[in-house]
Amino acid sequence: MTRWILRNARAVTPEGIRDPARIVVEDGRIVAIDNVTRVGQSDRDQVVDCGGGWVVPGFVDLHVHGGGGGDFMVPDPASHRRAARFHARHGTTGLVATTVTASPGDTLAAITALRASAEAPDPGGARLLGIHLEGPYLNPARRGAQNPRWMRDPDPVELETWLHAAGPYLKLLTLAPERGRAAECIRRATQAGVVVAAGHSDATYEQVTSAVEAGLSHVIHTFNGMRGLHHREPGVAGAALDLEALTCELIADGLHVHPAALRLVYRVKGPGGTVLVTDAIAAAGLPDGSYDLGGLRIRVAGGRAELADGSSLAGSTLTMDRAVRNAVRCMGVSIVEAVTMASTTPARLIGWGHRKGRLAPGYDADLVLLDASLRVRATMVEGRFVHGPGAGGEEDAS
Repeated sequence: MTRWILRNARAVTPEGIRDPARIVVEDGRIVAIDNVTRVGQSDRDQVVDCGGGWVVPGFVDLHVHGGGGGDFMVPDPASHRRAARFHARHGTTGLVATTVTASPGDTLAAITALRASAEAPDPGGARLLGIHLEGPYLNPARRGAQNPRWMRDPDPVELETWLHAAGPYLKLLTLAPERGRAAECIRRATQAGVVVAAGHSDATYEQVTSAVEAGLSHVIHTFNGMRGLHHREPGVAGAALDLEALTCELIADGLHVHPAALRLVYRVKGPGGTVLVTDAIAAAGLPDGSYDLGGLRIRVAGGRAELADGSSLAGSTLTMDRAVRNAVRCMGVSIVEAVTMASTTPARLIGWGHRKGRLAPGYDADLVLLDASLRVRATMVEGRFVHGPGAGGEEDAS
């Protein structure tokens, strides 16, 4: 098999920045990271000269509905591939395909199809690392762009059906912890190894605290779709900031959260408690126009996605590479810290931290090559270039 050698790189490793660095990839894994600049090559070696550019661990997106015209609610592997390939072009090497609130039948069909796609990885795109069920156990008072028609109280029997259908791929479950039987479902999902998150919730601080005691450990798109921070009732947002057990997602697209609020979350949670996500919809990467999201009509103009009546933002057209650039620019963090929030922390959160999210020997060769402005030059997923030099073949990319 081909052995890839990436040389003349500035590598972001768990020990910090290594410059210059040589990264050796074999059989889909990183086998060495060193400072060797000139070495002998065998006939099977393919060399990529990074030109002093950045090499970082591939981004892991925990909250993504689609992109490039592909929609993860559509029970069609071709739709899943379109989304996974689109996001791979923007540095995402692993993602957790996210549903929207829908009928019981549509939700089960989506779970079944997504499991099939996860079990048969597409060699040309980001890998589906799991499934994120966003709804239907949400609060209509904080529905955002989720369809209120299908919102309902948590149902332990239905949850068992989902767990069986998803197998090991149900990684994240978002619910409103104030709804009836939420605590029972949180305990059961947590027991099954699922991360349970608060979202689209009007819960009080005390209700979130009780849910944390049951196993709640994450908050999706912090500040959006939730009871906000008030000095006499901290709500979901206040609990997210205050409770150490909770990790916090941020949509760093310049639309969902003010830079000051982004910085506030980071200062409280740090890179180990903050997760950059896209919340991207199928329209990401497509022209402005009218689209569908879970049966709701939305419009996209200038990259801003919102309900047709303008009452709420409707997901985003964000990509992970842009989220990383925005974090560096708006949050004032280093590239190491931004990559931790985009790669290391999300991989750890969903149980993939032993294989993904780090540039280290023994880890999967999920790599992103970035230029000086942090724009993607190439993406490698498990030792295979899916975008940029070497994609589509094993030709010399030096």
